[in-house]
Amino acid sequence: MLVATDDAISAAVLAGRGADAQILGVIDAANKIGAQIGVTSLGRAVQFVANASVLGYDVRGAMVFYGERETPSLRMWDCEQLWALYGSALLEP
Repeated sequence: MLVATDDAISAAVLAGRGADAQILGVIDAANKIGAQIGVTSLGRAVQFVANASVLGYDVRGAMVFYGERETPSLRMWDCEQLWALYGSALLEP
C-alpha cells in the first residue's frame, strides 16, 4: 500500500489537499458507464473515492492524479487509508 509504506506521500497529500486533482476510472454502477468528474481539490478527490461506493460508484479502478507529472497517483485503497487517517482535515483550506 502506497500510504502505509510512505509517510512522505501522506504528508504531501495533507499539505497539498487544496491542489487541483483529477479522478479517473470511476464507474457509475447503475448505468455501467464511466462517471465524468471534473477537476476538484485533492482533499475532495480523496473523500469522494474513499466514500463513492456507498453513492453507487465502482471505484476499484479509480486513480487520483495531482501535482507534478512524476507524482504517484492515488488508488482506491490509498484514498480510503488517507480518509481514515485525516478525515475532514483534508477538506480544510
